[in-house]
Amino acid sequence: MKRRIEYCEKQVDLITQNPAPEDAKREQLDIIEREIDAVIGEVYELAKFTRLNFTAFMKIVKKHDKNAPFVLKPMFAEQLNSRPFFKENFDELLLELSRLYNIVRNGGVDVDGSKDPQSGNGQNFVRQTTKYWVHPDNVMELKLYILKYLPVLIYRTKGATKPPNPAITSIYFDNDKLDLYQGRLEKSEGAEAIRLRWYGDMDSTEIFVERKTHHEDWTGEKSVKERFSIKEKYVNDYLSGEYTLDSKIERLREEGKKSEQDLHDMETLSREVLESVKTKHLEPVVRSFYNRTAFQIPGDARVRISLDTELTMVREDSFDGKPRAGNNWRRTDIGVDYPFSQLPEQDVCRFPYAILEVKLQTQSGVEPPQWVLDLIDSHLVEAVPKFSKFIHGTSVLLEDRVDVLPFWFSQMDRDIRKPATKGIGISRANSPRGSFVGMDNAGRHRGGRTNSATPSQSSLQYQNDIEVIVESEPGEHSSQNEGTVTQYSHAYGGEPSEETALLGRRNYQNSSESWLQKINPFAKPDSQRERQPGRVTFTTRDDQPNKRIAVPVR
Repeated sequence: MKRRIEYCEKQVDLITQNPAPEDAKREQLDIIEREIDAVIGEVYELAKFTRLNFTAFMKIVKKHDKNAPFVLKPMFAEQLNSRPFFKENFDELLLELSRLYNIVRNGGVDVDGSKDPQSGNGQNFVRQTTKYWVHPDNVMELKLYILKYLPVLIYRTKGATKPPNPAITSIYFDNDKLDLYQGRLEKSEGAEAIRLRWYGDMDSTEIFVERKTHHEDWTGEKSVKERFSIKEKYVNDYLSGEYTLDSKIERLREEGKKSEQDLHDMETLSREVLESVKTKHLEPVVRSFYNRTAFQIPGDARVRISLDTELTMVREDSFDGKPRAGNNWRRTDIGVDYPFSQLPEQDVCRFPYAILEVKLQTQSGVEPPQWVLDLIDSHLVEAVPKFSKFIHGTSVLLEDRVDVLPFWFSQMDRDIRKPATKGIGISRANSPRGSFVGMDNAGRHRGGRTNSATPSQSSLQYQNDIEVIVESEPGEHSSQNEGTVTQYSHAYGGEPSEETALLGRRNYQNSSESWLQKINPFAKPDSQRERQPGRVTFTTRDDQPNKRIAVPVR
C-alpha cells in the first residue's frame, strides 16, 4: 500500500508537469482518485484485520489464564506489541492519503496551507456544534470516510520540520464542593469552566489559560471561550498571584502584534480568571488527555470536524488527602504516556469511545453538504449533544462527591454499534491501475500499461511533505463563540424511547425539517424558539437511587 501511494504521488507529479489539455489531466486525476479509493478500502480492511487478530489473541490468552495455574497475558501482550504487524501506524497512511485526495480534488494543485483555518467567519451565519461517540471498531472507517471530503488539518509552528504531537492535555479546576461542575452540568447562567491546556509533549513551554462561560439564550449573549497563553515556568506564580502579564502585554504592544483591544481583553481575562481561582478556592481537579485528528479546508469554516481518540481522564485533586499534584499546578508522575498504566485504577478513567465534534457554519437558508448529513445519520456515530470531558471525568472519578450525574450516563449502559448504513462507510473498490496512462509534452496520450513503481528503500517520509499546513499555534485566536442553538431532551432507564432511537438515525429524504433539526432532532426551529431561561429537570435511575440525573429540556 505504501508503494501504491508513492506511485500515485509520482503519477500526480507527471500529470501536473505536462502541458496537456485540462480535460485530459482531469481524466487522469479521476483515475488516480479511484486508485486512492481502492487503497483506502484496503487500509480499512487491514486495520480491521489487525484489530480483530489482536483482540482474538488477548481473548484466547485470557481464557487460558482463567483455567491454568500460570499467567500468559503479560508476556503475550508484550510480544504482540513488539511485532511489526501490530505496531503499524495507520495514521501515517491516512495523512498521505489525505494529502493525495486534497491535491486531486484541486486539479493537481496543493491547497494553500498559509490560510488561516478560521478565516471566512462572518456574522450572518447559522452555527451548530454537535458531539458524537464513535465506537473503536468504527474509528478508522470514520477517518477514511471523512478524508474523502475534507483534508487532515495540521497545525505547525513556523520552522517546524515534522507534524506536531497530536496529544492535547487539559487541567480542569474546581473546588471541593464542585461548584463549577454543578454550574456547567445544570447550565446555570454565567457558569464557568476554567482549564489550563497544552499541546504535544510535557516539554511544551506554552500553556493556554482558558475560560468557558455559559450564557442562556434569553440573555441575548453567546456562550464564549476565551484564552491567553503563559509560559509554563510562570504558571504556579500566576495562580498564586505573584506573576502578572504586565511585562508580556507591554512587549506585545511594542512589537505591534496585538491591537489595544486585544491587549485589554488579555489583561482583563487574566485578572478575572485569577479572581475566580482565589474567591472560589479553585484547584486542579481533573485532567483530560486525548489525541486529536482535525479535518478542515483552510480558510473555509463551513465544515470543521475533529476526532478525539484515546480519551482519558485522570484525578488531579487532593480531596482525599493524597497530594497528587502537591504544590504544583499539575501532577508530575505522568506525562502523555497513554494508557497511563502506572496509575492506580481509582485515579484514571479510560473512556471507551472516541469523540467526534462536527461544527457547521452556513449562511441562513443554506444546508450543509449532503455527505455531512449522511454521516451523522449513519451507523458510524452516536449523537450525544453537549457531551463534556470535564463533566464526565468529574462524575466518574469523584462520584462520591457528586449528587447529579450527566444525562449521557444512560447511553453508557448499551452497545452503541448499529447495523451498517447502506452507502455509508468504506468498502473495497477495484483498482484502476491498468488505466494509468502517460502524457507527452505535446499532450498526446501514450497507450499501454504502466509498470509498477519501484519499491521504496525506506518508509514514507511523510513528515517533510504532508497535508495542509497552518502556520500558527493551535487555537491562536483568543476568543471563539460557541453558540447554544441546540436544545435537547433524552429518555432514561430501560429501552430507549422512540425519540431516543431516532437520534442520529432518521431518514430525511422526504423531510421538510431544517438542517438544524437534521443535526439534532430535538432542536427547536429558530422561528419557534422563545427567549426564555433554559431549564434542567432531574430524574433518577433504579441502580443509583441516591443520584440525580440532569436532563436539559426545551
